[in-house]
Parts: sequence; structure tokens; C-alpha cells
Amino acid sequence: MTPSSPASWGALLWGRNGLRSLALAGGVAVHAVNMFIATTILPSVVQDIGGLPWYAWNTTLFVAASIMGSSCAPLGIRWYGLRRTFLLALLAFMGGTVICGLAPSMPWLLAGRVGQGLGGGMLLSLSYATVPLVFDQSLWSRAMALISGMWGVATLSGPAVGGLFAESGHWRWAFWAVLPVCVLLGALLVTQLGPMGRDRRARLEAPLLRMGLLVVSVLVVSAASLYASWLVQFAGVAGGLLLVLWLARMDSRAPRRFLPEGAWSPRHPLGRRYAMIGLLSIGVTTEVFVPYFLQVLHGQSPLHAGYLSALMSAGWSLGTFASSGRGPACVGRLLVLGPILSAASLAGLYVFMPDPQAPTALLATLLLGVGTGVGLCWPHLLTGVFRAAPPDQQNIASAAITTLQLYAIALGASVAGMVANAGGFTDPGGWQGARQAAWAVYGVFVFAPALAIRLGWQARREAA
Repeated sequence: MTPSSPASWGALLWGRNGLRSLALAGGVAVHAVNMFIATTILPSVVQDIGGLPWYAWNTTLFVAASIMGSSCAPLGIRWYGLRRTFLLALLAFMGGTVICGLAPSMPWLLAGRVGQGLGGGMLLSLSYATVPLVFDQSLWSRAMALISGMWGVATLSGPAVGGLFAESGHWRWAFWAVLPVCVLLGALLVTQLGPMGRDRRARLEAPLLRMGLLVVSVLVVSAASLYASWLVQFAGVAGGLLLVLWLARMDSRAPRRFLPEGAWSPRHPLGRRYAMIGLLSIGVTTEVFVPYFLQVLHGQSPLHAGYLSALMSAGWSLGTFASSGRGPACVGRLLVLGPILSAASLAGLYVFMPDPQAPTALLATLLLGVGTGVGLCWPHLLTGVFRAAPPDQQNIASAAITTLQLYAIALGASVAGMVANAGGFTDPGGWQGARQAAWAVYGVFVFAPALAIRLGWQARREAA
């Protein structure tokens, strides 16, 4: 049986393997769909229960908690086994979802988002980690492809669920709608997964303290965004940077590294690849404010605004698909073209998003361009990480990619919240505040992919 034969997919999708595939794919889908639902309904949420200054915190806390959740997953497997750890993650996610659905005010909603993030991060990590435990090696690549494909499903379904409930004036039901899916997922987990992986005698070597420093650095920046004083905001950014520098120093001296050797140095090819991954991911975090800008400035419905904001993620997937399998010469060009396209698209949004007369088709094209620029060079950045990492640290290098991406998104959301609030998002607020905030956010964030252009040129010379 060849790897490309239909029977290979049949072996994964039928019988007990099919039920296990559905369970693991469901773990990623619950996390991913929830991200798009929350982004879509958030303008309706703040209109109902207030909390506009905390707008970006919904993404920041969710993603920061996801980092900690994904870090705790290996500990859970060792202590409780695969099935119990999955169920604990699912219960944490469902508990957070219930709190979000009942939230009378923004602080309660944020508490629920933390619960969702912890559980969702664990589900995300567990779904990928479970593949080699429950499937034969011949099915691993297809199982990974199936699980990763759930992000595409989320791009289509998340805005639909969130948008329909928001338009009907019942945004809370967008959270309640996820719970039946969680119950079905729990039934699959109980019946299809066993206690494999449990070994309390094994020593866990996860860098939890250093992961915690990452999360705290994001929270410091987010906390500073709530103050109008530029001095406090500058202190928050400086404090977050100092924590990251402390983390880098700790990691360079640790017996088990969080990032492989060379990752913290901008002069090392590996450090430059990680920097590009972080900068391009930060550029996409402007997606957080897109539904609000589209509804307030352009009169879009929640459903349309949700789908338009999802174009960034759709473009990411489209660019990744289009650039996969290219030769070395083409790869070098894509590593430069990707950041240029992303930066140019953000520059276009700086001009046209604040303009209520801007054509919707133009805005859609620019939103798609931001994500497509990332996708064009994304698979080659990942393979570049593997090639640049020391041979004995390639596993650490690959595992750190997801953590770095999540951190960049959380940090980007924090900075976006700070920039938006400073630009007038809450004061004067309303239409004028949204317009000023759009100028501020896109005017600042265009520099993230712009800085990645030079790194792309260096990567192109190294790939030649």
C-alpha cells in the first residue's frame, strides 16, 4: 500500500481509528472555533455589558492561558494518563464557557476566557501529542494533516456561529452552542482513549517557570494599556521586555533549554527565523479589532464583519498551500515577497479602514493580503527552523514554534490594545474613537512585517 493510496486515508477514517481521529480533530476544532466565535461577537458583548477598555484583553488572556495550558499537558499525561488529562482539559474549557455565557460584566467574561484558554491550550497540545500514541506510524502524517485542517473548518464555521447569534441579539448563545459539542467530544474521549502515557515515576522536564515568565511579560504590557499616561505605558513595555531578557538569560544557562542554541541571537540564522515568525504573527493580531472597526466605521453586520475578519486566517492558509513544494530559488523570493505583501496590505488598511466610504471589496482584499503574505513564507520558515537548529535540538526547535506563535499573538494583542486605547478607542470612543484607533493600530503594526523584510532578504541569501 503506497502512502498516497486511498486505503491509507481509509485506515485513518474508518473503524476505531475513525472515532479516535474524530476525537483528536474535535479537540483542535473546539479551541479554534471558539477563537473565531469570540472575535466575532465581541463588539456586541461590549455594547451589552461594557468593558471597552478591556477589549483586547479577551484575546490576550485567552492566548496567554493557552500557553500555560499547552505547557501543563505533558505533566497531566504523566500523572493522570491520556484520557483523564483530556477530560480535565475539556472540563476547564466548559467551565470557562459557562462563565462567559453567564458573565454580567467584563471582569467575569475575562475570567471565563482564562478558563477557556487553559482548557483549550491543553486540548490543542494533547491532540497533537496523542497521534503517535494511538496510531501506527504509517498514519501519523495524515492524522496531523487532518487535525491541522480543523483551523480551516474553524475559519468557516466560527464567524457563522458568532455572527448569527450576535445579529439576533443573543450573543451569549454563541457560547452555549459550543457546550453540546463538548459533551459529544467527552463521550468520544471516554470510549476511545485509555490511560496510556501515565508514568508518575518519570521526571518531567518542562520549563514551566520560563513559560510563566512569558505569560507575565504579556500581562505587564496589557496592564499598562489601561492607563492614559504615556509614562505608565512605556514602563509596561519596558517591564515586559526586561522579563523576556531575564527569560533569555535563564534559558541560556538551563540544562534543558526552552529554545535551542542560537534562538536568542539576531545574528544566528535560527534567531532570525524565529524573529520572522514572531513579527509576521504580530502583524496578523490586528485581526482582533477588525470586527469592531467594520461594524462601527463601515456599518457591516456582525456576520459579515466576522467573515471579513476571518479573511486574514483564510489568506494564511491560502498562501501556505500556494507556496508549498516550491524550489530553493522560489523559496528565497517568497521569504521576501511574503513580508512585503503583508506590510503593504497593513499600510492599505491604515489608509482605507478609517474611511467609511472605502469599498468593502478593497478592504476584503487587503485583509486577505495580510494573511496571504504570512502564508507565502510560513512553511519555509518552519523548515528553515529545522535546518538552522543544532541536530540534537531539533525537537526543541519544532516544539517551540507553537509556543512562540502563541506568545507573539498574545503580545501583539496586548500592544494593539495599548495603541488603540492611546489612539482614542475609549476616549472619545464611538465612531470618532474607532477611526482614530484604526489609524493608530495599523500605523504602528505595519512596522512588524516591515521589519521582517530585511530578515527575509538575509534568509534568501542563506537559502541560495
